Amino acid sequence: MRPRLSPGTSKLPSILVIHENRGLNPHIEDVTRRLALENFMAFAPDTLTSVGGYPGDDDKGGQLFGQVDRAKMGEDLYAAAVWLKSRADSTGKLGVTGFCFGGGISNALAVRMGADLAAAVPFYGGAPPIADVPKIKAAVLVHHGSEDARLVATWPEYENALKAAGVKYEGHIYPGAVHGFNNDATPQRYNKAAADAAWKRTVAWFNQYVRA
Repeated sequence: MRPRLSPGTSKLPSILVIHENRGLNPHIEDVTRRLALENFMAFAPDTLTSVGGYPGDDDKGGQLFGQVDRAKMGEDLYAAAVWLKSRADSTGKLGVTGFCFGGGISNALAVRMGADLAAAVPFYGGAPPIADVPKIKAAVLVHHGSEDARLVATWPEYENALKAAGVKYEGHIYPGAVHGFNNDATPQRYNKAAADAAWKRTVAWFNQYVRA
């Protein structure tokens, strides 16, 4: 989504938004809309396009997700990042955020893109291989829910590697929040306090490292 430019403005900083393992559902569309309202050029690709796209139902989307080759997904999302960054109406500064599967891809893109990525904000995403962390040049903001035990357990090692590599980073673990706490379309997971705090930090992070 591209917000209306203010007078005298011709280019915008760009944010790639990467969905969970369900496809481009209404929740991710809303996240993208909210970033556009913050005056970023936001783009959310659907990795289910090759199997017909998001089917309008998260359970069916999850089934389709399992039919798409993960390597193909990774390459498609990298291509989307490069395309977005290189658009004529982009400032050339790119950030990425993602959720669950998309959070892991956000970390992977930070490794792969190096200095070509300005900021990464993974929400409850898997950490990259620790040996690859020194390749990261983006500013990294990590969000986890305290009850997401498996991913929370990986954070100290990832944090130590980011620190050792001299990467600008912050990590936040939200009390009482579970995996998927940002998704207000799933009431059993949604945690408003955590989601609101994480969103405020995310927008501030992108303003600091992608807009500047």
